[in-house]
Amino acid sequence: QVQLVESGGGLVQPGGSLRLSCAASGSIFRINAMGWYRQAPGKERELVAAITSGGSTNYADSVKGRFTISRDSAKNTLYLQMYSLKPEDTAVYYCNAYAVAGGAGMHYWGKGTLVTVSS
Repeated sequence: QVQLVESGGGLVQPGGSLRLSCAASGSIFRINAMGWYRQAPGKERELVAAITSGGSTNYADSVKGRFTISRDSAKNTLYLQMYSLKPEDTAVYYCNAYAVAGGAGMHYWGKGTLVTVSS
C-alpha cells in the first residue's frame, strides 16, 4: 500500500555531512507521519527523527542539533540532513511511514541505507 525507498548512504569521515532521501509511493494520502530509524550492529533499532503531516518534528537526544528532518510533499520525499557526523552514527538507516486505513494504523518500512562514519 505504501512503498519506501531510501538513498544517500555511504562512507563519510568524522565531522562530515550526508543527506539521506526517502521516496514514497502508493497510498501517500493515508500517511500521517514519517520518520527515520537506525540500527547499529548488536543494538536495537531506534528512532532518530520524526515529522507529522502538520510539520511538527522530534529528535533523539543523541542527534539533536546535528540532524534535520524535512519533507517535500510535492515530490513525496522525506529527507534527513546530517552534520558533524560521529563514528557512533554508523548504522543502517531506515525510512518509516505511519498510515491509516479502515480505522487502523500501520507502519511501513524501507529496506534501509548504510551510513558508515570512519577515518
